[in-house]
Amino acid sequence: MKSVKLDEYKLLDTSDGMKLESWNGIKLLRPDPEIIWHDKDKDLWSNVDAKYMRSNTGGGEWTIFNKNIPSIWQINYKDLVFNLKLMGFKHTGLFPEQAYNWEMLRNKIEGKQNIRVLNLFAYTGAATVACLKAGASVVHVDSSRGMVDWAKENVKSNDLSDKSIRYIVDDVVKFVEREIRRENKYDIIIMDPPSFGRGANKEVWKVENDLFNLVKLCTEILSDDPILFLINSYTTGLSMTVLENILKLTVNKKYKGYISSDELGIKEENSDIILPCGIYARWEKDLYE
Repeated sequence: MKSVKLDEYKLLDTSDGMKLESWNGIKLLRPDPEIIWHDKDKDLWSNVDAKYMRSNTGGGEWTIFNKNIPSIWQINYKDLVFNLKLMGFKHTGLFPEQAYNWEMLRNKIEGKQNIRVLNLFAYTGAATVACLKAGASVVHVDSSRGMVDWAKENVKSNDLSDKSIRYIVDDVVKFVEREIRRENKYDIIIMDPPSFGRGANKEVWKVENDLFNLVKLCTEILSDDPILFLINSYTTGLSMTVLENILKLTVNKKYKGYISSDELGIKEENSDIILPCGIYARWEKDLYE
């Protein structure tokens, strides 16, 4: 399992389906289905600023205990800055376990010239910021205008607005099909496909039906000498081996390289417990450890 420590994010404790976190000093309680153990440190679970609870009828809501929580606040990771807020479905706008991939992406890009990155299902743009910081040009695609606007704020907060970036609000499959017709090419393709979603014009996405075909389409817009193809997933039941198989049947048929996969996780403070948070699989021209 890959895990990277963030100074301003801390996983304080885990128990009874909940995780206690500190986001730059703001303490949040959020549900996590992986936490099926019972080992609460009661001294830690006091003075929580906000708690997200799921509803029996679906969805859920935040309960705010500290009325002084700012509507938006920031967290730093090394020289990167990200904006946070309490948003629907328990999210804050950042997945801290992805720090491993931010590091990997920067390693792949830094020192190289004219690297083009396509970030699909790009959410609030943490990977976009990491790639821009390393010197790449980025096309950032998400079907949600609100998420794209948030990504713009993250880019602005990192003083990267003058860098080469295009923001696209669109269904990712339709966008890739247009890029094929335009004959545009990318050295790095990143995607974080949801289990289920709708495109900008209500197009339906189901990962089990659509992921393979999307990856196959993307092989047509990879450059002649690509660097990386990365798939992240938080879909329950979708294994790393499945993602590896997709890359073997698509990218690796056209470009010989290395395929690997692993879990991403976060280590609990003052403990040897690591909370699994998602999986990835990647094809890469050169091995990264």
